Amino acid sequence: MSSPHVVVTGATGFVGSAVLRRLAGRQAEVRAVSRTQAPAALPGAQWVGADLADEPSLRGVCDGADVLVSLASYVGPDADRCTAVNSAGTAALVAEARRAGVGRIIHLSTCAVYGPGPHRGKDVHELAPAPVSAASAGRLAGEGPVLDAGGLVLRAGLVLGRGDRWAVPALVDAFRRVPARWGGGAGLASFVDADDLARLIVALALGGGAAAGATGVLHAHHPEPVRNRDLMDALAEHRVLPARPDVDWSWRRCLDTLAATPGWVSERQFTLLAGDHWYRADEAWELAGIEPGPGPLSGIGPAAQWYRERGGAAPG
Repeated sequence: MSSPHVVVTGATGFVGSAVLRRLAGRQAEVRAVSRTQAPAALPGAQWVGADLADEPSLRGVCDGADVLVSLASYVGPDADRCTAVNSAGTAALVAEARRAGVGRIIHLSTCAVYGPGPHRGKDVHELAPAPVSAASAGRLAGEGPVLDAGGLVLRAGLVLGRGDRWAVPALVDAFRRVPARWGGGAGLASFVDADDLARLIVALALGGGAAAGATGVLHAHHPEPVRNRDLMDALAEHRVLPARPDVDWSWRRCLDTLAATPGWVSERQFTLLAGDHWYRADEAWELAGIEPGPGPLSGIGPAAQWYRERGGAAPG
């Protein structure tokens, strides 16, 4: 049998780069699609320049492909670009995939589509999306064309690892402004290491059996949630954060102090990071036929230098 032909959009992004590294170990022909080519292209991959916000540039990107792995997204504050990339752009990409006869579509979305929460241990069918940002609303809209095409949508929790410009930098900014344990550090949230997420995506994209037939929406992160105090302690252990004072602040005091101290993390983002936002994710790993691994905290050490250099800088 010939090797599967896989198209990866968002190939130079945080998750896209990890997926390309995983595909390098598989017998697959890879077409890496991005707005800009990475400094060092994946050996053996074909690089194609295209932009989801520029529909004509997508023409032909899926020709001859067996699988589309759709990872490109925009998570900034520009509402028009959120629509152009996350909604209209994804729809145009899926239409191109259908025109080209692509048999399998895997699309990466986010659990942020559920809105402010709190959410505790819910599965996909137990929650109604209620996005509160333009980025999340656009990503939710982008899921529709994928599902209409019989594809698989993966809603991921917060992604950690080298290249993370949002989750841990936000925690660093928030801790600078609120230097205490936040409500006892008891908040639970769903996280996944970028390399583990890439393992899951590739297994679902190229696997046979149950993986090959998976459609609809699945959660895609480590099945065990991470407690906020454990994450913050791991970051302190690797000198990404200073040691935290052994003092607990109430949730109200945390929010008031955050609001009174300049910084880029909003109350909504702080709540997402420090409060209860965790979702069941066993099904995706079972369908993929792989183990989720030891958990996202195990990747903090390898990514620590990146996080120390990044500090609490705002994304973008």
